[in-house]
Amino acid sequence: MEVVTHLVNDTVEFYKWSLTIADKRVENWPMMSSPSPTLAISCLYLIFLWAGPRYMQDRQPFTLRKTLIVYNFSMVVLNFYIAKELLLASRAAGYSYLCQPVNYSNDVNEVRIASALWWYYISKGVEFLDTVFFILRKKFNQVSFLHVYHHCTMFILWWIGIKWVPGGQSFFGATINSSIHVLMYGYYGMAALGPHMQKYLWWKKYLTIIQMSVVFVKC
Repeated sequence: MEVVTHLVNDTVEFYKWSLTIADKRVENWPMMSSPSPTLAISCLYLIFLWAGPRYMQDRQPFTLRKTLIVYNFSMVVLNFYIAKELLLASRAAGYSYLCQPVNYSNDVNEVRIASALWWYYISKGVEFLDTVFFILRKKFNQVSFLHVYHHCTMFILWWIGIKWVPGGQSFFGATINSSIHVLMYGYYGMAALGPHMQKYLWWKKYLTIIQMSVVFVKC
């Protein structure tokens, strides 16, 4: 028991110390003063993963057509905004695409990049709805371990990233990922419009190739 107490105390002290080196620019931004909201939302997500399939077990799947149309095209707009802001601000700041250190100054372009990355973090929380919609539509096969692991860890890890390093080389992965998400959610949005859109979705295989290529590059 004493070992556990020491471990908890050391963890608390380390967290308090880490706050002294956190980025002061973001400490008053929404969701950034404490990890509690991010952890609470992540826990609710995991609870829904357990409770959702049980709730839907003896029920007919929801269609959610209009909801999916609004959601997917809203995500297109959000990801396009993030990618555009990161691309323009990083070019204006003269960022390197190979090795860019974090600049904690209040330079307008640095703050613009930090803001865009904060929106990217928020988008990772919004993407929990991907799983919610799968479960409500009883597409349980889509909710794989990799799917859940990716969504849950991305939201938490990006809170950490924004808290301490909202800039630098992290802009590169976020720019690529947001750009791919514009295409991905655009595809899902068009598919949700109905069967008559299938003839316009011939590029699905290319989207998959692009997604796999990005995963390979990140690895």
